[in-house]
Amino acid sequence: MRLSVIIIARNEARNLADCLESVRFADEIVVVDSGSTDETVDIARSLGARVEVTSDWPGFGPQKNRALALATGDWVLSLDADERVTPELAAAIADTLRAPRHDAYDMPRLSSFCGRFIRHSGWWPDRVLRLFRRGTARFSDDLVHEKVVADGEVGHLAPHLLHYTYPDLDSAIAKMNRYSTDSAQALHARGRRAGMGAAIGHGAWTFVRLYLFKRGFLDGRHGFLLAATAAAGSFYRYAKLSLK
Repeated sequence: MRLSVIIIARNEARNLADCLESVRFADEIVVVDSGSTDETVDIARSLGARVEVTSDWPGFGPQKNRALALATGDWVLSLDADERVTPELAAAIADTLRAPRHDAYDMPRLSSFCGRFIRHSGWWPDRVLRLFRRGTARFSDDLVHEKVVADGEVGHLAPHLLHYTYPDLDSAIAKMNRYSTDSAQALHARGRRAGMGAAIGHGAWTFVRLYLFKRGFLDGRHGFLLAATAAAGSFYRYAKLSLK
């Protein structure tokens, strides 16, 4: 069974080399770049990846489907540039592909926020479907928060995927602002409308849900900052929607 790894990227020079090094076991690596202005493309090519550069940005789901269309392996593993396959997960993938019982598999993802791996706050265990037989799954067309849509039953891998999503608070705030804009656009395209009351309500509920009900307080100050950042993102998503 040949395995293709697919990654979409833009200005990921900081992350991409470690991501690619973690999947050296793959038969093929495809990177679709959406106009990086740093060394992302050079790094990808130097580490043996096949690189395609696009001139537009259709959103996360459509862009990942572009990458999927370029894969030639029997199986596909989809990664983000800030993710790493652990040796344990690599071994589990290899064992699974020797005699697969399902056409798709998910895995738990352990994510880092400002230098700390988060075990609560709704972040763990964060099972994500990333491994699938080519031709049996595709990505949703969502502009943000896309997901793999598989045809059949999904199996489960035990080892976790590492996710270095927010190295510092500045990056968390920048991504929150970018994602809230994209989410507001997607909601508006689906006919959703909102006022400031909805923005305040969604923001407050997000903080309470993550910090209290999802026990974010057990993650210390990082849990508080995570809940506050997520709440701000929810508030701005609906605030921006209210202005459309």
